[in-house]
Amino acid sequence: MKKVDKLILSSFLGPFILTFLVVVFILLNIHMLKYFDDIIGKDLGWDVIGQLLFYFAIFNTPVALPLAVLLSSLITFGNLGEHFELTAIKSLGISMVRSLVPIFGFVILLTIGAYLIGNYLVPKAALEAYSLLYDIKQKKPALDLRPGAFYNSIPDISIKVNEKEPDNGILKGIIIYDHRGRSGNRDVIKADSGRMYTILNDQYLKLELYNGFNYREGGSGEDLSGRQESVEDSYRRTAFTKSQIVFDLSSFGLSRTDKKWFQNNRIMRNMNQLKEDMDSVRKVMRTEDISLYASSKSMFTYYSKKDSVVWPEEVKRLKAARDSAAEAASNPQARDVTIFNQQEKITVVEAPKSIPERITDHHRSASDSLFSKEYSQREISTALSQARMIKAQLLAYNTNLKVYETELRFYQIQWHKIIAQAIACIAMFLIGAPLGAIIKKGGLGVPVLMSILFFILFYVLSLMGEKWAKQEILSIPAGMWLANTILISIGLIFLKQARSDARLFDADFYHVVWDKIRIRLQKQPKIPA
Repeated sequence: MKKVDKLILSSFLGPFILTFLVVVFILLNIHMLKYFDDIIGKDLGWDVIGQLLFYFAIFNTPVALPLAVLLSSLITFGNLGEHFELTAIKSLGISMVRSLVPIFGFVILLTIGAYLIGNYLVPKAALEAYSLLYDIKQKKPALDLRPGAFYNSIPDISIKVNEKEPDNGILKGIIIYDHRGRSGNRDVIKADSGRMYTILNDQYLKLELYNGFNYREGGSGEDLSGRQESVEDSYRRTAFTKSQIVFDLSSFGLSRTDKKWFQNNRIMRNMNQLKEDMDSVRKVMRTEDISLYASSKSMFTYYSKKDSVVWPEEVKRLKAARDSAAEAASNPQARDVTIFNQQEKITVVEAPKSIPERITDHHRSASDSLFSKEYSQREISTALSQARMIKAQLLAYNTNLKVYETELRFYQIQWHKIIAQAIACIAMFLIGAPLGAIIKKGGLGVPVLMSILFFILFYVLSLMGEKWAKQEILSIPAGMWLANTILISIGLIFLKQARSDARLFDADFYHVVWDKIRIRLQKQPKIPA
């Protein structure tokens, strides 16, 4: 590697690492703000928060890499142009395209890495992150008694305090309703003051009560100390100077759900798994087709023997394969026989070439008399019922088919999205490097502004393309590659302008263009009237 290549590459690596970390941090904060209300107040440990941040950081990496490449390439070539280092490189006979080679090679490796991350790490990180987030949402809030309000998060217990001193944790005016006996508000404790704290590694809550009464009204149940009692309908009041109650806080812990309930989501699948899912959906769709075509004879009872419903070739092949597999399963000796694709043959019974005329006339007169007869009300009702049943079956088939087609389209979109996000690194480099050479401004001023503008353009085009692909306005490849196609085209235009040292951001450049257009318009010959 030449010294010039080392100079350009070293000028790029530093800003790239810095901008990548900054972009990941910004995207991570934006992503976490959506779930802030679900996380706050749950008394989560730093290990849980750290896991969630780590998984979401990996999840945002494929989006952060293109933006980091765009910003760092803008800064690198802007600095080279601002300090006339790019001019010195060109004076050595090194063209603009040649100066892009070392960074372009690094971006190619980065694109491969982005693909591997998006295909293998991101699905696993998404599975871990969203399953953990689901468990966090299901977790009860941390124990927090608010003065004047009942706290009901402890199972079958309602607690209310009138005052709470945050300095020493003293509670005043305590009322506790015990509903574990399932008999209403018949077991009540009132205390003048008390103190609450957790014991045994926060697994139990201990409540010390001072100067109060325990009111119990009839029925049977379990008191707060755990003793079983059975009394007749009566009323009892017990005074105490000090009482201790222990509550189980196991329901406040974070319980993890089995990840198998989340792993079928398309964002948690790699490309091979998505391909298997697409094949499964297609097979289900063809199975629905086989059921529909096979039921055509039962739907249309009175059609002519010469009429037939044409089976599509793909449906025929699948039915033949299913029949062959079923036959091989039922007859083990026939498993080694080579099975050829068979097409269904429709047997048409042809009438004899010579039919006596008197028999033909007889059949014709019988047919005319049959069809000229008026239909009874019962026959009409039966025909209408059968028509409605057939219509309902066809509507249900169309609805199921539409659902499967939508599901298949989403899997295909995710499959293309994994590759498109990786190729976006190349598209952003083709915009950032020539644009930085044209602007010739380094630092974090103009490069950051231009990066934000082009990243917004990329983001909007990606959303539009994905939306149009889902709505079938564009084909799935066209919609998912719309943003990359447009940005690569813009990048090639910038590269052409950078090779010719165009001053796209100087006013003189546009004055010269306008003068050329004006002179060309003046030279056009006038057409005589």
